Amino acid sequence: MMRMLLKVTIDVEAGNKAIKNGDLAKIMRTAHETLKPEAAYFLPEGGKRAALFFFDLASPSDIPVVAEPFFNGLNASVEVTPAMNVQDVMAGLERYAGSATVHA
Repeated sequence: MMRMLLKVTIDVEAGNKAIKNGDLAKIMRTAHETLKPEAAYFLPEGGKRAALFFFDLASPSDIPVVAEPFFNGLNASVEVTPAMNVQDVMAGLERYAGSATVHA
């Protein structure tokens, strides 16, 4: 498993339509149930609606399952990026420090 940041930026017109017909709430609810995110945030960004989900990705083959509902249902742009919490960073720095002294 790898912790990921999913950033969804929703087209304004598609978002407006999805709010009116109830699709936005359905898609977000389904995403939350599917991803079981550690955290989810919703914000305006660059004049558009955006959502950030921090979740665990089991396999790269799961990316279409994660992204397609946003592409198809909201005409959204989607970015999926590996993310670390403070424990991950500290563990990585410790591993780096150990390997750096071996290679120095």
